[in-house]
Amino acid sequence: MTTLANFWDRVTATGPVLATWLVALTAAVAFAVVASHRVWHVSRNVVTLAHEGGHAVVSVATGRRLDGIRLHSDTSGVTSSRGKSHGAGLVLTTAAGYVTPSLLGLGAAWLLAARHATFLLWLVLLLLAAAFVAIRNAYGFLAVLATALLVFLISRFASLRAQEVFAYLFAWFLLFGGIRPIFELQRRRRRGGAASGARTSGTLASDADQLALLTGVPGGAWVFGFAVVAFAALIAGSLWLLPGLSHWLLSART
Repeated sequence: MTTLANFWDRVTATGPVLATWLVALTAAVAFAVVASHRVWHVSRNVVTLAHEGGHAVVSVATGRRLDGIRLHSDTSGVTSSRGKSHGAGLVLTTAAGYVTPSLLGLGAAWLLAARHATFLLWLVLLLLAAAFVAIRNAYGFLAVLATALLVFLISRFASLRAQEVFAYLFAWFLLFGGIRPIFELQRRRRRGGAASGARTSGTLASDADQLALLTGVPGGAWVFGFAVVAFAALIAGSLWLLPGLSHWLLSART
């Protein structure tokens, strides 16, 4: 019990307040990672995992039967679930993918605003453990295991300040990384190509086009909706991560 209490105290400990310039630096680094084509090709696996995890969680929450998640070396992914081929459950499951990375980033920003970086990292480990159970291919196992190992090493052995810096990088990466796939999706749709994502209905259509078939709302409108959520999460997350930004905006208005 003492060991468990010590562990809980460590996980829920509040970290040091990072200097504004350091928080801004983590934002710049995360943006560079997302903007760089070469680095993005590797780091996008994390966003894909969050995307597919969103499909998986919502499918289970709406009563569908989850068959599993597959991650591919080209950074695409597939989430398979069984259930009705129509209805709100399938719509919500299909819509969840593109907004999940941004919403996770927003949640991470909220925890960091409360100075709970260590708790955030252990929560990420818990989510990765759940994803590991749902993975159904070798590349996916390796991708989740490598991500979990990195997060574990930092959360277990790094100093509180180092954990804070990494957690801020992670939050910014999800906030920025949730936006780029939406633009990639629209580019593929304009070119007539099938976008990667969850194929819960067994087709190769993009999530937006599947939603268009399910609801009658044009795919472009769904892409726009994904973008609204992603940019709203980025704005709100930025205000939490950089509280001085909101004060500056208020002073600029007055």
